[in-house]
Parts: sequence; structure tokens; C-alpha cells
Amino acid sequence: MSGRVQGVGFRFFVERAAATLGVSGYVKNLFDGRVEVYAIGGAGQMDALLSALQRGPRMASVDRVDEQDAEILQEYRNAFTIERDD
Repeated sequence: MSGRVQGVGFRFFVERAAATLGVSGYVKNLFDGRVEVYAIGGAGQMDALLSALQRGPRMASVDRVDEQDAEILQEYRNAFTIERDD
């Protein structure tokens, strides 16, 4: 995600949304000011999470959400975590 997405509680917002939806994976800040979300779930869960990401928390301003398919990383199958910044 890009926009005003760091310093506004975005990672905590994503963690709560993922927990509510039963999605596993991670969220982390990137050095260039973007936020990366890696999510594992069904199609409906992914649609709902995408909608939440596009909205963001109250103080955020999401300009763009880019999506990519990725392989399922086993270490993230059972929980959603906030990872250290890159």
C-alpha cells in the first residue's frame, strides 16, 4: 500500500481486520514508506480484507493497493503478525 500509511496505526488496523476475518499472514512497514501485507485466506476473506485495506484507519490516506499472487509460506499459515520494519 502506498499513501499516508505509516505513523497512523495502519499495521494495528490490518492486524485487527485480519483477526476479525480469520486471515493469517503478516503486515510490515517498508523502508520506502509503503506497507506490505501478506495474507492467506479464502476468496471472500481476501475480498473483505482488500476492502478494509483500501479504506484504512481513520488517519490514513491510502492512495494505492497493489495485489500479487504469492506462494503460501507455511510459517504464516496459523497466525497474523506484525513484522519488524524493513
